[in-house]
Amino acid sequence: MDTRQFRALMLQGTGSDVGKSLIVAGLCRVFSNRGLRVRPFKPQNMSNNAAVTVEGGEIGRAQALQARAARTPLSVHMNPVLLKPQSEFGAQVVVQGRVMGNAKAQDYHELKSDLMQNVLESFSKVGSEADLVLVEGAGSPAEINLQDTDIVNMRMAEYAGAKVILVGDIDPVSY
Repeated sequence: MDTRQFRALMLQGTGSDVGKSLIVAGLCRVFSNRGLRVRPFKPQNMSNNAAVTVEGGEIGRAQALQARAARTPLSVHMNPVLLKPQSEFGAQVVVQGRVMGNAKAQDYHELKSDLMQNVLESFSKVGSEADLVLVEGAGSPAEINLQDTDIVNMRMAEYAGAKVILVGDIDPVSY
């Protein structure tokens, strides 16, 4: 039986860099202004730009901005998996704020099923302190090559019981 007492709303995008992070930050402030205990959550983020949390761990800067907009301290649980690109082929893997190691893309995809436990643990922790959790997806849920090992988009939305809002870019694509 699911005993969660909070609600979740998820923003997914038509791709990367369509504005999901900024919209989540804006919604964090709106809901905070309305008196809700709102918390941001992004299961997995890829960024070399990190912020230090109260626990001394690292999360993506976008989640740090979102936490500030929500008027809440930064927590490693707001971004449990942070990938920091190290080369054209690999990334440093930071799990719940601590460096786990480096992984090439294929190796990372094999790790994701194990990392899902960390994601769910962090989601529960964030939710335990919230009335509303704003979940930010990554990339696009339409990337069918990633669906089997998804830990950030539809699998997370289903687990969270979240309504999903699709965010699209307004810039025309030039071909």
